[in-house]
Amino acid sequence: MPPIIYSHFIEFLRDEINIPPDSIAVARRSVEQNTELMPMVLWQYGLVTLEQLDRIYDWLESY
Repeated sequence: MPPIIYSHFIEFLRDEINIPPDSIAVARRSVEQNTELMPMVLWQYGLVTLEQLDRIYDWLESY
């Protein structure tokens, strides 16, 4: 994911999905080398619901 999109993605997670900064930080550390995995890591760690995961993928698709 290009850095500018990744930056907007993090803002989306924080502002629209309401994921706490600490949870985002955990996921970011897990995907340092491959940011494309961030949505799945958030879901696998139980940090987002399936509904939120759908919203995340919809947002990524529209970007």
